[in-house]
Amino acid sequence: MPEARCLLALSLALLGCGRPKPQDSVLPLAEEFVYSSLAFSPVAATQVGYHQHQGRNLDELLDEITPAALEQQRGFYRDFAQRLAKIQPERLTPQDRADYEILTGQVALVLLDLEKIQSYRHNPTLYVELIGNALFTPYAVEYAPLAKRVDHITARLKQVPGFLERARGMLADSPDIWTTVAVQENQGNTELIDNTIRAKTPEAQRAAYDAAAGPALEALRRFNAFLKDDLSKRPSDWRLGAERFAEKFRHTLGTDLTPDQVLAAAEERLNTVRAQMLERARPLHRQWFPRHPEHPELNVTVSEVLGRIAARHATPESYMPDARRDLQEAREFTGAAGLLALPPRDNLQVIETPEFMRGIYAVGGFMPAPPLEPELGAFYWVTPIPKDWPKARIESKLREYNFFKLKLLTIHEAVPGHYVQFEYAAGVEPKARRLLRSVYGNGPYVEGWAQYATQAVLEAGYLDHSPELRLTFEKEELRVVANAILDIRLHTRGMRDQQALDLMIQETFQETEEATAKLRRAKLSFCQLPTYFVGWRDWLRVRDHCRRAQGAAFQARQFHEQALKQGAVPLPALARLLAGTALGH
Repeated sequence: MPEARCLLALSLALLGCGRPKPQDSVLPLAEEFVYSSLAFSPVAATQVGYHQHQGRNLDELLDEITPAALEQQRGFYRDFAQRLAKIQPERLTPQDRADYEILTGQVALVLLDLEKIQSYRHNPTLYVELIGNALFTPYAVEYAPLAKRVDHITARLKQVPGFLERARGMLADSPDIWTTVAVQENQGNTELIDNTIRAKTPEAQRAAYDAAAGPALEALRRFNAFLKDDLSKRPSDWRLGAERFAEKFRHTLGTDLTPDQVLAAAEERLNTVRAQMLERARPLHRQWFPRHPEHPELNVTVSEVLGRIAARHATPESYMPDARRDLQEAREFTGAAGLLALPPRDNLQVIETPEFMRGIYAVGGFMPAPPLEPELGAFYWVTPIPKDWPKARIESKLREYNFFKLKLLTIHEAVPGHYVQFEYAAGVEPKARRLLRSVYGNGPYVEGWAQYATQAVLEAGYLDHSPELRLTFEKEELRVVANAILDIRLHTRGMRDQQALDLMIQETFQETEEATAKLRRAKLSFCQLPTYFVGWRDWLRVRDHCRRAQGAAFQARQFHEQALKQGAVPLPALARLLAGTALGH
């Protein structure tokens, strides 16, 4: 990576060249930030394609999470916050101001976690998922020949026992749900090491791999015993609380809205969409249930129609092939409809969600190609249905992700959703800006695009304007709305489990399996679930803002392409970049 080393050298040289003047470009700061922060996390560095830092091979290292290492990070981010505070954002160019807003938000988020939330003291999934990513990335992403990547995996395996021993010392307590999920995901790590990677290891390297894998597997078993027998007896509350939630919300979402404003908008939208669904369901209800009288209660009519739609679904065996079929169908339709130019690369693979990530990704997810090596593989994860689930649970999952919903999931995660968005982002220049906006990109931009793009596909006539598909999409909008309500009310308003389940099952028509998994996800994360609602709403606001600014010259295809070419900036900043004026309410 000669170019990366040159950029890094420039970044480090800037440390001794004084602070940039307020009117100067923030790109040197962005460059310094991304490479220095990645050096703190070798596992993340491998994921983005940054392999060497000051002569250190990052692909052979695990993150250092010790009191001394964390204090070093605190010092770096505090200093960076002071330097950013000297900049006058109103004197920056729109591009630099967008970068400045990402930088200030990310620095604030890291300091919030290090100084107040302290995930490293309370969240065992942090350590479990870090090990899984450290091993899975070099296994799955072909940034070097297989033999070299196995060497990297072996080097990291040797560090697992010490890493987990330090993790035991760092963890003070943990919410029950976090401990439970960490145990489950750690079993996925065991499978990854003991079977998946071992099966792919060349014979010439098998002895070295086995010598490192044995102690690593034993350390994983000891860590699970610690989680079950020790940490589980030191439970804590998973709720973030109103004050810390508001601070994290502001910096995570990069929006001009407060949690209270988002909650009020979401609850208003909930009622609007439910009324729309009733009107859309009535013709289908009369067609499918001619002997059933139209019930005055909205839930009965809509539930009967959604139940008929849900009955058309895959089997556990066809679930993955159906997702691959839907991907090809979405790709062909997006191109034919002229929504935007599709990326020239064909590097997307549909694979099973890694076991160590299934706590958060109970349904599916997306892993982009490394922004520094975009030619390498991107992955659309689909979480398979476990063979040992009882029949009722399998049926619940398949009904939720039925024929129509699986298509919507594929559009969201792949084309023209996340995959297309990240492929456009891979073209952002200069490289430091690309890294900043990829690694630390704005969540509402990312998730909002996937929701907005799905809406655009349906409005373009996908499946011949199928009313079943549209009703399924409105049900998805209810889920997006419920995501925001759940996250805010659970972490700041004392919402109870049964209230959360009633919201999802009774008011937004979700299957029990989906609702149970979403409640677990809401307890595992903070401020991620509202990104869908806030982002979708703000993408529509930005589009309408640009349409007003451009008048008759506005073209949706041009808007989509120009917006994606900016990378994942905060959506108010996107409005300034595209229209030159601030986003209005």
